[in-house]
Amino acid sequence: MRWTEEQYQEYLKRKGKTDNSILNQKPKARSKYNNEKCVVDGIKFDSIKEAEYYCKLKILKQAGEIKDFGLQPKYELQPGFEKNGVKYQPITYVADFVIVNNDGTTDVVDVKGFETQVFKIKKKLFEYKYPELSLKVVK
Repeated sequence: MRWTEEQYQEYLKRKGKTDNSILNQKPKARSKYNNEKCVVDGIKFDSIKEAEYYCKLKILKQAGEIKDFGLQPKYELQPGFEKNGVKYQPITYVADFVIVNNDGTTDVVDVKGFETQVFKIKKKLFEYKYPELSLKVVK
């Protein structure tokens, strides 16, 4: 059975919907890992947990506990190359934060709800290629 426009409008009224605005709304897409994006200081973060960590780093810097920090540092894990006429893109890893400590050491931080298989592989490659850096996972 197919409804007429009048029947549909009557149905919407009974359900508490009085106009066709429901038809124009797209369902909110859920993220792959159930995280909610948010904005702090005009910076868009992939999760609330990541935004909270950013706020913590700002306080630590203000208090003199850390020298400085940066967002989204990119590291090349394997350079791009060409083989048999096929070009392969480099493998890169983008961390959430890089922290410069007062003693001059550098920590690379990734804020995760849980570690994916891809992250575990990239972490292993990172640890091999950058032995002077420390990659920390904050859960």
